[in-house]
This record gives sequence, structure tokens and C-alpha cells, in this order.
Amino acid sequence: MVASAVTPKRVLVVEDEDALRQTLRYNLSREGYAVSEANTGPTALSAARRERPDLILLDLMLPELNGLEVCRVLRQEMSTPILILTAKGSELDKVVGLQVGADDYVTKPFSLNELMARVNALLRRSEMTTRERVDPREIEEFDGFRIDRAARTVHVDGTELRLAPKEFDLLSLLVLNSGRVLSRQTIIQRVWGSKFYGDSKTVDVHVRWLREKFESFDRLPFRITTVFGVGYRLDRLTT
Repeated sequence: MVASAVTPKRVLVVEDEDALRQTLRYNLSREGYAVSEANTGPTALSAARRERPDLILLDLMLPELNGLEVCRVLRQEMSTPILILTAKGSELDKVVGLQVGADDYVTKPFSLNELMARVNALLRRSEMTTRERVDPREIEEFDGFRIDRAARTVHVDGTELRLAPKEFDLLSLLVLNSGRVLSRQTIIQRVWGSKFYGDSKTVDVHVRWLREKFESFDRLPFRITTVFGVGYRLDRLTT
């Protein structure tokens, strides 16, 4: 059971099958979690933005907006752990789900014991990652670029760039190690935590998102270089 002396962790259950959603709610509540529900893609996005849960259980087969798209949108906005629920044999869904930002998956039909174990593991991993992310260099500035790790803000020539939590963490790590090649595995360990079991392509997806967001600026004092077969390096440019 989850200790009740502190504020309980909140889990958002996104599932369109009423019976399964109610079963999940009942068992999570018994474990001491506060539980919210959503049964469509749009209501899932609204609930996640409104409540900022500690973990999201996300079914992929949702009406109005499928779970993969919900996962992609949420990962741009928050670092909340996402555990996807996939149908048996949906190997492609698992791969794509991890690529767009899911942290783990379980295959239907699943045992409640397995599900609870994965929920607990993801929450522990999330807490560890948060503690490991602290960096002593709170502010770095060069040639019009400014990153403030305490405030978690990024500015280019005075204009603030809004980044999702994992995008910020990735950029912060690359800036901190400017000129050094970081392997995908190193990036995963530093940004997602040492117990991340997802696909290394998650790094590639987040680098692509970072590059796309910086495209709106006419001038950048750095570039993120792909070192094929290894990983990535942030190079500061001289003007």
C-alpha cells in the first residue's frame, strides 16, 4: 500500500472501456492513489493539463483522438510518466508509443499485479530522475542565448522559447557539455534516469523537436550536431 501520511500520488486513467476503467480506478484507489478518469482523447488532454497527474495510464484505442497522438501532445507539454495500454500483438503500437514519449507499456490482457508493479516502478523512477537532475550552474549565457536552470527558462536574443520539460532537460545537458559528444545511452541516463527501459529513439525524437523549435530564429549561437552511430554534440558557433 502507498503511505497515506503524505499527499497521495495522482494517477490519470485514460480508457474508453467503462468496465476496465472502473476496475483500474478501484485497484489504484485501494493502493492509496488518487485517481482521475478520462474516456476520450480530448478529455484526456484536458484532464492532464488541469490536474497535472503524477502518472498517466493511457489506452491507445481511444475515440476522437487516438492514444498515440495524445501521448505525443502531452510529451511536448509535460514530463509526467506515461504507461500505455496496448492490445496483444500490437508490436508497432508499442514501438511508436515509446518513440513519441511513452515511458513503458503493458499488453492487454494484463494482470493487475503486473500493472501495479509497473506503476510503482515508474513513479519511483520519476522521483529519482527529479533528484538526479539538479545542476550547480543555474544560469549560462553566450552570444544572446540564455538558459536559467532554476527558473527553467530559455531565451534567444531576449525572446523566450517555451520548451516541454524533457526538451529543457535535454538542452540543458547538451549546453552543459558543449563540444562533447554524448551517446544516446548517456543522454537517457541523465535526462530520463538510470532505470529507463524505453527505446533509444526517444532521444532522436526529442532532438528533432528541439531543432524544430529553434528553426523560428534567424540566428542561433549554437547547433546540435548528430554524430552518426554515437549520439549528439552541441557546438557553440563563433561570430
